Amino acid sequence: MPQQRASAQWWSRQPADFEECADTAEKATTKEEKTAALADCNVKFAGRRKPGGGYTYYDFMQDRSFDLAGPNPTPQEQKYIDEQYTVYLEKQRRSNIVAALSAKQQQLEQTSLRNEIEHVPVPPQRPKLLATPRTKPACDKHLFSCEWPKLSESLHELRKKLFGMSSSKAKRS
Repeated sequence: MPQQRASAQWWSRQPADFEECADTAEKATTKEEKTAALADCNVKFAGRRKPGGGYTYYDFMQDRSFDLAGPNPTPQEQKYIDEQYTVYLEKQRRSNIVAALSAKQQQLEQTSLRNEIEHVPVPPQRPKLLATPRTKPACDKHLFSCEWPKLSESLHELRKKLFGMSSSKAKRS
């Protein structure tokens, strides 16, 4: 009786997660085969292996990650991710409403301020005074600030008489 060969498909093991699948994809001979195999890995496995064990799923729509029990989310995990996305969308909606209201409030305040400025009467211009020579203000003779210019001039004259030159030239020599 001729012997029939049994198929050994049960021997070939499918990759358990994305990382195993990607390792297999790297062994493809051409760049196109590698790219296609890696794309297939992305379709088969949503989660990525974490260094400490377990898996994580990155949801780019929410820009956050979720912990998973296996390489793909269970129905309960998928439901939780979907619920979190609904919460995320609601927060985004509220944030947009608050930003729009804030912008509207700021616009109203600026308009109100402009209206107030337009309604404020401008004070009349001061009349120009006729040009008169300015006189020194009256000075009480007993104040040091009034006496200082006279004292300073007297000291300057005394130095000139004693040393025959100004005090600034005397300091330089």
